[in-house]
Amino acid sequence: MRRMRVLFAVALVVLAAAAVMAQQNAPAPTGPVPAGLPEWAYTPPVPGAPPPVTALPNDDNTNVSIPGTTKTFTRGQLRAAKETMDWWPEDRRGGPVPDLARFGKQGVRQCTLCHLPDGSGRPENAPISSFSPTYFMQQMQDFRNGLRKSADPRKANTNTMIGFAKAMSPEEDRITAEYFAQQPYPRRMKVVESKTAPKVRMQGGMHMAVPANEGGGMEPLKAGEFVEVPDDNLRAEARDTRLAWTTYVPPGTLNRGKQIAAKAQCATCHGANLEGIGPVPALAGRSTSYLTRQLFDFKTGARRGPWGELMRPVVANLSVQDLMAAAAYAASIQPPAAAQPITTSAAR
Repeated sequence: MRRMRVLFAVALVVLAAAAVMAQQNAPAPTGPVPAGLPEWAYTPPVPGAPPPVTALPNDDNTNVSIPGTTKTFTRGQLRAAKETMDWWPEDRRGGPVPDLARFGKQGVRQCTLCHLPDGSGRPENAPISSFSPTYFMQQMQDFRNGLRKSADPRKANTNTMIGFAKAMSPEEDRITAEYFAQQPYPRRMKVVESKTAPKVRMQGGMHMAVPANEGGGMEPLKAGEFVEVPDDNLRAEARDTRLAWTTYVPPGTLNRGKQIAAKAQCATCHGANLEGIGPVPALAGRSTSYLTRQLFDFKTGARRGPWGELMRPVVANLSVQDLMAAAAYAASIQPPAAAQPITTSAAR
């Protein structure tokens, strides 16, 4: 324990020095897609792909309901043109949602549109709930300074986030960060070792299982890929924060990931159960896709802020498969903090 505290203190000193160096670096150039990019985690657009489908009704006046609540919203309300609908406002902590997070402002969409009212996000973007305000605010500054991008230049929502960060003030960062820091990350991620996984398609900006009545079903898990899908397609598109998600990984992945995490000494900074320490973010229970992207972004230098300077030597000699296994292992760990309930229903 004493060794961990010493190493953590050293890490913070290095972080402070790295922050100064990172600010002096020129912005990373936008370039081609790097070799080895795990496309399953980045879900880039596919040229010539058919128009996206949706599990939500086409008519904006149609009411939508989900299991566990009598609340309903129309399809039009769920488009969140001005405000993100919240199915479970009783789960929120720390007072009302700040106006910027709830409504947005000129040039900035509301945070809850992509990151959801509890900040838990979905695989295509970042989970920001329970992050330390210090960490949160540093990431916003990195976006502004060109120090945080996506390794995949085709990832449009990261480029959009950079624009939002530049349109926000440090005070708006702080208010937003303090709200999301009070929202516990829910226990909703499952990792299943399997030789097969659901057949998927792009839907709502993320991978979703193809319903059985549309030709879906289980198929062999492709080499070098994981499959992460919501347990219910409609609830995912409706931004239900109590929805469970499942990642399918090959047998042996979790043990491999555990060994990699131990060898890389992830627990030194992220905690014995990867629950985070101080400003160091929690990894436990986060999306496998998200964690894989961040590790690959660190490895390629797309994330070059002060946290990137700490992480780069950790991931430098790890293969993409190593990064994926470590991400799956972290995602499989149940967060130790008080968690929000989930409700389950068959995928549709």
